[in-house]
Amino acid sequence: MNTEHYLALPELIPEDILNRFRKLSPAQLCDGMQSLGIPRNGCMDNNLMPLDEGKIMLGTACTVDTEEGDNFPIHLAIYQGQPGYVLVVAGKDCRDRAYIGDLMAGAAQAVGLNGLVIDGCVRDKVPLANLNIPVYAKGFMQRSPAKQGPGKINVTVFCAGVEVAPGDLVFGDYDGVTVVPRARLLEVLEASEKKDAYEAQRREVIDQYARCRTNGEPLPELAPAWVTALLKHS
Repeated sequence: MNTEHYLALPELIPEDILNRFRKLSPAQLCDGMQSLGIPRNGCMDNNLMPLDEGKIMLGTACTVDTEEGDNFPIHLAIYQGQPGYVLVVAGKDCRDRAYIGDLMAGAAQAVGLNGLVIDGCVRDKVPLANLNIPVYAKGFMQRSPAKQGPGKINVTVFCAGVEVAPGDLVFGDYDGVTVVPRARLLEVLEASEKKDAYEAQRREVIDQYARCRTNGEPLPELAPAWVTALLKHS
C-alpha cells in the first residue's frame, strides 16, 4: 500500500487529560463546545448509535477513509492499531454492505483498540454486542464487504457529519459519539466542567424541592435563574 495512504498513528492524548474527560459525558462536551462555537458541537449523526448502550468509549482518534462497503483499508488500520485508539471509519454512510463483522471487531479488541466508529453498516449484531470493545454504527446489513482498496488511513476525514483528524478525542456513550478537536481539548474541558458543576447544583435544587414537597415544607424556587430572567423579559 502506498505510504501516502498509510500514515503513522498520531500521538496518544495524555492519560491525565483523559481522566478528566472520563468524569464527564459526551452530552456535556457538546454543551461545552456549543459555548465555544465549535461546528455541530462535535456531535456525530443521531443515527450513529452503540450496539451495546452499557459500554463507554473514550480514546484518541485514528482514521480510515473508505466508501461503497470496501473494508480493505479497515483491515490494515486494525492490524496497525494499538491500545488507546478509537478507529473512526468514514464510510460515506454506505448501507449496501457491512463494513465489519465480529471477526474484524474481535481483531480490533485483540490489539487493544478502545472502540470502533463506523459511518455505515455492520453485521453479526449479537456477537458484536457480546465483545468487550464498544462498536458504533448506523445499521445492520448482512451482505459481505467489498475488498478493493486502497482507501486512506490516518488522514483528516468527514465521518457522520463531523470532521475528525487523527489525534482528536472521541467519546461515546448511550447518547451517541462526540469528537473534540485535539487543539481545543483544554478549553473544551474547562467549559464542560463548568457545565458539570451547574448540573450538580441543579440536581441539589431538584432534590431539595422534592424533600420539601414530601415533608410539607415551604417550596424553594425550582426554575433555573435563566428561566426566571427570560420570563421577566418576555
